[in-house]
Amino acid sequence: MRILIVEDEPTLCAQLATTLQAAGYAVDTAANGRDGGYMGEVEAYDAVVLDLGLPLVDGLTVLKRWRALGRAMPVLILTARGDWHEKVAGIDAGADDYLTKPFHMEELLARIRALIRRAAGQASAELVCGPLALDTRSGRVSVGGQPVSLTSHEFRVLAYLIHHAGEVVSRTELTEHIYAQDYDRDSNTIEVFVARLRKKLPAGLIETVRGLGYRLTCPG
Repeated sequence: MRILIVEDEPTLCAQLATTLQAAGYAVDTAANGRDGGYMGEVEAYDAVVLDLGLPLVDGLTVLKRWRALGRAMPVLILTARGDWHEKVAGIDAGADDYLTKPFHMEELLARIRALIRRAAGQASAELVCGPLALDTRSGRVSVGGQPVSLTSHEFRVLAYLIHHAGEVVSRTELTEHIYAQDYDRDSNTIEVFVARLRKKLPAGLIETVRGLGYRLTCPG
Protein backbone atom coordinates (compact mmCIF):
# COMPACT_ATOMS: atom_id res chain seq x y z
CA MET A 1 0.00 0.00 0.00
CA ARG A 2 1.32 3.44 -0.94
CA ILE A 3 1.01 6.69 1.02
CA LEU A 4 1.67 10.33 0.08
CA ILE A 5 2.72 12.75 2.84
CA VAL A 6 2.41 16.48 2.08
CA GLU A 7 3.99 18.29 5.02
CA ASP A 8 6.35 21.30 5.01
CA GLU A 9 7.84 20.83 8.49
CA PRO A 10 10.97 18.71 7.79
CA THR A 11 11.21 16.96 11.16
CA LEU A 12 7.55 15.96 11.25
CA CYS A 13 7.62 14.88 7.61
CA ALA A 14 10.63 12.64 8.28
CA GLN A 15 8.98 11.17 11.40
CA LEU A 16 5.80 10.43 9.46
CA ALA A 17 7.70 8.81 6.61
CA THR A 18 9.80 6.66 8.95
CA THR A 19 6.75 5.54 10.93
CA LEU A 20 4.73 4.61 7.85
CA GLN A 21 7.66 2.83 6.19
CA ALA A 22 8.24 0.81 9.36
CA ALA A 23 4.56 -0.18 9.23
CA GLY A 24 5.07 -1.63 5.74
CA TYR A 25 3.88 1.21 3.50
CA ALA A 26 5.61 2.61 0.43
CA VAL A 27 5.92 6.35 1.11
CA ASP A 28 6.34 9.47 -1.04
CA THR A 29 6.75 12.95 0.43
CA ALA A 30 6.28 16.54 -0.73
CA ALA A 31 7.19 19.73 1.14
CA ASN A 32 4.74 22.13 -0.51
CA GLY A 33 1.26 22.19 -1.97
CA ARG A 34 2.39 22.63 -5.57
CA ASP A 35 4.50 19.47 -5.66
CA GLY A 36 2.16 17.47 -3.46
CA GLY A 37 -0.85 18.50 -5.51
CA TYR A 38 0.81 17.37 -8.73
CA MET A 39 1.90 14.04 -7.25
CA GLY A 40 -1.63 13.37 -6.04
CA GLU A 41 -2.93 14.08 -9.53
CA VAL A 42 -0.61 11.78 -11.47
CA GLU A 43 0.40 9.00 -9.06
CA ALA A 44 -1.62 6.17 -7.49
CA TYR A 45 -2.01 6.37 -3.71
CA ASP A 46 -3.98 4.33 -1.20
CA ALA A 47 -4.12 7.27 1.23
CA VAL A 48 -2.74 10.80 1.68
CA VAL A 49 -1.62 12.66 4.81
CA LEU A 50 -2.15 16.34 3.96
CA ASP A 51 -1.16 19.35 6.06
CA LEU A 52 -3.43 22.33 5.44
CA GLY A 53 -0.84 25.05 6.19
CA LEU A 54 1.44 24.52 3.18
CA PRO A 55 3.67 26.92 1.23
CA LEU A 56 3.05 27.80 -2.46
CA VAL A 57 -0.44 26.25 -2.50
CA ASP A 58 -2.45 25.66 0.69
CA GLY A 59 -3.73 22.21 1.54
CA LEU A 60 -7.40 23.09 1.20
CA THR A 61 -6.86 24.26 -2.39
CA VAL A 62 -4.91 21.09 -3.15
CA LEU A 63 -7.69 18.91 -1.75
CA LYS A 64 -10.44 20.75 -3.63
CA ARG A 65 -8.53 20.34 -6.90
CA TRP A 66 -8.03 16.61 -6.35
CA ARG A 67 -11.72 16.09 -5.75
CA ALA A 68 -12.67 18.27 -8.73
CA LEU A 69 -10.45 16.04 -10.88
CA GLY A 70 -12.15 12.93 -9.54
CA ARG A 71 -9.22 11.79 -7.38
CA ALA A 72 -10.94 9.69 -4.73
CA MET A 73 -8.07 8.41 -2.54
CA PRO A 74 -8.70 8.76 1.21
CA VAL A 75 -7.22 11.97 2.65
CA LEU A 76 -6.29 12.55 6.28
CA ILE A 77 -5.77 16.27 6.97
CA LEU A 78 -3.49 17.67 9.66
CA THR A 79 -4.66 20.83 11.44
CA ALA A 80 -3.32 23.09 14.19
CA ARG A 81 -4.81 22.78 17.66
CA GLY A 82 -7.97 24.81 18.11
CA ASP A 83 -8.51 25.59 14.42
CA TRP A 84 -11.91 23.93 14.33
CA HIS A 85 -12.92 25.96 11.28
CA GLU A 86 -10.07 24.33 9.33
CA LYS A 87 -11.41 20.90 10.24
CA VAL A 88 -14.89 21.82 9.03
CA ALA A 89 -13.56 23.35 5.80
CA GLY A 90 -11.37 20.30 5.19
CA ILE A 91 -14.20 17.83 5.68
CA ASP A 92 -16.47 19.91 3.44
CA ALA A 93 -13.73 19.99 0.77
CA GLY A 94 -13.59 16.20 0.67
CA ALA A 95 -11.28 15.08 3.49
CA ASP A 96 -12.07 11.69 5.02
CA ASP A 97 -10.59 12.29 8.48
CA TYR A 98 -8.42 14.72 10.42
CA LEU A 99 -5.80 14.83 13.15
CA THR A 100 -4.97 17.81 15.34
CA LYS A 101 -1.29 18.59 15.97
CA PRO A 102 0.40 17.41 18.08
CA PHE A 103 -0.68 13.78 17.80
CA HIS A 104 0.56 10.28 18.59
CA MET A 105 1.94 8.29 15.68
CA GLU A 106 -0.03 5.23 16.83
CA GLU A 107 -3.26 7.18 16.32
CA LEU A 108 -2.18 8.29 12.85
CA LEU A 109 -1.40 4.67 11.90
CA ALA A 110 -4.77 3.51 13.19
CA ARG A 111 -6.59 6.19 11.22
CA ILE A 112 -4.65 5.40 8.04
CA ARG A 113 -5.46 1.70 8.39
CA ALA A 114 -9.14 2.50 8.90
CA LEU A 115 -9.25 4.82 5.87
CA ILE A 116 -7.65 2.22 3.61
CA ARG A 117 -9.98 -0.52 4.89
CA ARG A 118 -13.08 1.60 4.36
CA ALA A 119 -11.97 2.59 0.86
CA ALA A 120 -11.71 -1.11 0.02
CA GLY A 121 -15.07 -1.91 1.63
CA GLN A 122 -13.47 -3.77 4.55
CA ALA A 123 -14.74 -3.33 8.10
CA SER A 124 -12.45 -5.38 10.32
CA ALA A 125 -8.80 -4.76 11.15
CA GLU A 126 -8.18 -8.45 10.44
CA LEU A 127 -8.72 -9.26 6.77
CA VAL A 128 -9.72 -12.87 6.15
CA CYS A 129 -9.81 -14.87 2.91
CA GLY A 130 -10.62 -18.51 3.56
CA PRO A 131 -7.84 -19.90 5.79
CA LEU A 132 -5.70 -16.79 5.14
CA ALA A 133 -5.73 -13.96 7.68
CA LEU A 134 -3.82 -10.66 7.59
CA ASP A 135 -3.87 -8.45 10.68
CA THR A 136 -3.45 -4.85 9.51
CA ARG A 137 -2.55 -3.71 13.05
CA SER A 138 0.39 -6.06 13.61
CA GLY A 139 1.29 -6.94 10.03
CA ARG A 140 1.04 -10.64 10.91
CA VAL A 141 -0.10 -13.15 8.30
CA SER A 142 -1.36 -16.63 9.11
CA VAL A 143 -2.86 -19.61 7.32
CA GLY A 144 -5.12 -21.83 9.37
CA GLY A 145 -3.84 -20.08 12.48
CA GLN A 146 -0.19 -20.83 11.67
CA PRO A 147 2.11 -17.82 11.10
CA VAL A 148 3.50 -17.21 7.62
CA SER A 149 6.79 -15.36 7.18
CA LEU A 150 6.84 -12.86 4.30
CA THR A 151 9.37 -10.37 2.97
CA SER A 152 8.33 -6.70 2.94
CA HIS A 153 7.47 -6.76 -0.76
CA GLU A 154 5.61 -10.07 -0.52
CA PHE A 155 3.59 -8.54 2.32
CA ARG A 156 2.79 -5.41 0.27
CA VAL A 157 1.58 -7.49 -2.67
CA LEU A 158 -0.56 -9.70 -0.45
CA ALA A 159 -1.92 -6.72 1.50
CA TYR A 160 -3.04 -5.03 -1.70
CA LEU A 161 -4.62 -8.21 -3.05
CA ILE A 162 -6.51 -8.98 0.17
CA HIS A 163 -7.78 -5.41 0.44
CA HIS A 164 -9.18 -5.97 -3.08
CA ALA A 165 -10.16 -9.62 -2.68
CA GLY A 166 -12.32 -10.89 -5.54
CA GLU A 167 -11.16 -8.11 -7.87
CA VAL A 168 -8.78 -8.50 -10.81
CA VAL A 169 -5.62 -6.51 -10.11
CA SER A 170 -3.17 -5.87 -12.95
CA ARG A 171 0.61 -6.08 -12.63
CA THR A 172 0.78 -2.36 -13.41
CA GLU A 173 -1.63 -1.55 -10.59
CA LEU A 174 0.36 -3.66 -8.14
CA THR A 175 3.58 -1.96 -9.25
CA GLU A 176 2.04 1.48 -8.69
CA HIS A 177 0.85 0.61 -5.20
CA ILE A 178 3.80 -1.27 -3.67
CA TYR A 179 6.69 0.98 -4.73
CA ALA A 180 7.50 4.57 -3.78
CA GLN A 181 8.04 7.09 -6.57
CA ASP A 182 11.84 7.04 -6.43
CA TYR A 183 12.08 3.22 -6.44
CA ASP A 184 13.44 1.49 -9.55
CA ARG A 185 10.17 -0.19 -10.51
CA ASP A 186 10.02 -3.35 -12.59
CA SER A 187 6.61 -4.87 -13.14
CA ASN A 188 8.24 -8.20 -14.00
CA THR A 189 9.26 -8.63 -10.36
CA ILE A 190 5.56 -8.76 -9.46
CA GLU A 191 5.51 -12.24 -11.03
CA VAL A 192 8.37 -13.24 -8.76
CA PHE A 193 6.58 -12.00 -5.62
CA VAL A 194 3.34 -13.74 -6.64
CA ALA A 195 5.21 -16.99 -7.31
CA ARG A 196 6.80 -16.80 -3.85
CA LEU A 197 3.44 -16.09 -2.23
CA ARG A 198 1.87 -19.08 -3.96
CA LYS A 199 4.50 -21.34 -2.40
CA LYS A 200 3.57 -20.04 1.07
CA LEU A 201 -0.22 -19.91 0.68
CA PRO A 202 -2.87 -22.56 -0.06
CA ALA A 203 -3.05 -23.63 -3.69
CA GLY A 204 -5.50 -21.72 -5.86
CA LEU A 205 -5.85 -18.75 -3.53
CA ILE A 206 -4.09 -16.38 -5.97
CA GLU A 207 -5.61 -16.87 -9.39
CA THR A 208 -4.04 -15.69 -12.65
CA VAL A 209 -6.56 -14.02 -14.95
CA ARG A 210 -4.95 -14.40 -18.35
CA GLY A 211 -4.05 -11.10 -19.98
CA LEU A 212 -5.44 -9.08 -17.06
CA GLY A 213 -3.59 -9.83 -13.83
CA TYR A 214 -4.28 -11.58 -10.54
CA ARG A 215 -7.24 -12.16 -8.28
CA LEU A 216 -7.32 -13.31 -4.66
CA THR A 217 -10.16 -15.82 -4.58
CA CYS A 218 -11.67 -16.53 -1.18
CA PRO A 219 -13.25 -20.02 -0.71
CA GLY A 220 -16.90 -19.87 0.26
